[in-house]
Amino acid sequence: MGPDRKLEEAVAAVVEPSLRMTLGELGLVREVRSRWGKVTAAVGQASPEHPKAYQLRRAVEQALKDASGEREVAVQLDVLDEQEAAALSARMRSLAPGGAAASAPSAPLGHEEGRPNPFMATGSRTRVLGISSGKGGVGKSSVTVNLAVSLARRGARVALLDADVYGFSVPKMMGLDEKPVVVGDLLIPPVAHGVACLSMGFFVDDETPVVWRGPMLHKALEQFLVDAWWADPDYLVVDMPPGTGDVALSMAQYLPRSEVYVVTTPQAAAQRVAQRSAFAAKKLKLPVRGVVENMSWFTGDDGHRYELFGTGGGSSLAELLGVPLLGQIPLVPELREGGDVGTPITVSSPDSEASRAFDALAQQVAGIGPSRVYRKELQVR
Repeated sequence: MGPDRKLEEAVAAVVEPSLRMTLGELGLVREVRSRWGKVTAAVGQASPEHPKAYQLRRAVEQALKDASGEREVAVQLDVLDEQEAAALSARMRSLAPGGAAASAPSAPLGHEEGRPNPFMATGSRTRVLGISSGKGGVGKSSVTVNLAVSLARRGARVALLDADVYGFSVPKMMGLDEKPVVVGDLLIPPVAHGVACLSMGFFVDDETPVVWRGPMLHKALEQFLVDAWWADPDYLVVDMPPGTGDVALSMAQYLPRSEVYVVTTPQAAAQRVAQRSAFAAKKLKLPVRGVVENMSWFTGDDGHRYELFGTGGGSSLAELLGVPLLGQIPLVPELREGGDVGTPITVSSPDSEASRAFDALAQQVAGIGPSRVYRKELQVR
């Protein structure tokens, strides 16, 4: 193997920090040369406003130094033109599970030709976890974010979709101010704490209300699923809006393999409202897999547990639905504070009581395994 070939392979093995695939897989290695004691490389840059261009350059420089032993290296990043970006997005789609379906006569579950739903493609290994609640104020988004981070801490590839289009909160809770990268017709979700995230919050300001009717909401969710590069995660965790409206209907249509997890508080009134979202999921033939009780107790400095919101709501709901109570999350100020500053408690205080509860919840969710869903739409003919 010649020296230039060895250097080229080293550059090809570098993982593109936003696209989360190697430069070789993406076809972004343009030229690698070694002359007169100097090593140079030209690499394609997927987007003009690439948020991690500096990180990409440094990774390629380090790969060249490690492979050549030379101190003097130079890396040139060439921004892809429109045609090259379109070719890259097509290449990425073809590498996804079911990528060949993009050119098939019919795309899965009603999506138009060339834009299949990757999570419903044959061979997709992704479990879709819909985190639901009957009403707001029960800490559903906090549970969603920390469950996603806990699953990622267990070594899983995790994606997080903020489907609460009207009340989006995931970007702030995850500490994300980085916009998605656009490659051709693909959105590349940014990553925080090991979790790829996509939300309406990346496209509108915090103070801007989203005033949409159902069809527009439906289309936005479809684009988040179909036009985003999720990189074949083990889990897609979906923060669903409270209640039983349009998003639940869209989930049933686009993601009929979804598993629903219902978040409630110990309060009896909250439990009665939460059961409505569970009954709605069952009507839509989405399996309810378990209940999560949030704000279960507050542990005082004296070590005593104070049940501020009553007791028994989670276990009563689980018994009513015939599913397990998968976790009880204590009420701690750090959990709220972590969401406000963009550092989930599972990151800022991984050994805290709440973090241990989320780790146990993630273990329970992973342990019950994917559900089997039998739907007429999924029959092979």
